[in-house]
Amino acid sequence: MGPHPAVAAIRLAVRRVLHDVLNDHDAPHAASDFPRTPPLVLVACSGGADSMALASALAFEAPKLGIRAGGVTVDHGLQPGSDLRAAEVVARLGALRLDPVESAAVHVGRDGGPEAAARDARYAALDAAADHHGAAAILLGHTRDDQAETVLLGLARGSGIRSLSGMAATSGVAGRYRRPFLRLDRQTARKACMAQSLPVWDDPHNTDPAYTRSRLRHEGLPALEKALGKGVVEALARTAQLSRDDADALDTWAAQAEAMVRDPAGLLECAKLYALPPAVRRRVLRRAAIEAGAPAGSLFARHIEEVDRLITGWRGQGEINLPGKVVAQRQGGRLVIRQG
Repeated sequence: MGPHPAVAAIRLAVRRVLHDVLNDHDAPHAASDFPRTPPLVLVACSGGADSMALASALAFEAPKLGIRAGGVTVDHGLQPGSDLRAAEVVARLGALRLDPVESAAVHVGRDGGPEAAARDARYAALDAAADHHGAAAILLGHTRDDQAETVLLGLARGSGIRSLSGMAATSGVAGRYRRPFLRLDRQTARKACMAQSLPVWDDPHNTDPAYTRSRLRHEGLPALEKALGKGVVEALARTAQLSRDDADALDTWAAQAEAMVRDPAGLLECAKLYALPPAVRRRVLRRAAIEAGAPAGSLFARHIEEVDRLITGWRGQGEINLPGKVVAQRQGGRLVIRQG
């Protein structure tokens, strides 16, 4: 008799990602006569059902493919006893025979709100762990439900198509982060834990209405499903993938167009920018602003719209102030974006 269907589903998802990691790892060594060092894959584990299911699948699949498997948990220090909770997670990962395993304590700041600050601190700790251990990849337990929530949050902010594309299956420097569960729902991961008698921890922050994502999860999405019927989560996740494909195509177009709208001195020509489709032109403007020093995370649609009006609604207006002390102004038919 085979494994429980939920267990089989998570193992298959992880197996596919591990094959991708192996292919990426083996490619540079294809012509070498020296034996390769087996790659190390880490799982980011909070102790919740999603990440525990992911850790168990990694522990099962990695040895069969000759991959070393380890884990890391991040202690955000936001709750009493968080250090003890992190120690418990480390013990559970060790019981799964993952090695190396570590806990990383972080300080969560205030920039961008509590959720964004915690996320930034977490990814910084994961990056540090990957660099320290020389990991080829880090697996994250984001599910299809998380993807749907991310799309709705982007929609509520009035963000562009890139934000609506949600989380990528592969992201980070050199494809460091991998998300095997984006096509699986949250219940599948929980059922897999139950079938394997894996202990899980339910983070109280996930049900705290003070957090936007928590309200969306427990109030917003159920209300949408009640009004529109089942299948909303799957439809939103599908929207994310379609949006990502469109956004990737537009980004490629913008990268190619940017070289064509600059003069020999490298300045952007307003007339040529005006001739571009708005979606492509705004991407060119965003790329130029980031290149000048504007932080990508602080550069919002309203900023780009103001710069765009220097092209499409020119009335002699002055310079536009952008994040990172960057300014944009129109001078003699050219758009100059520079440090102020």
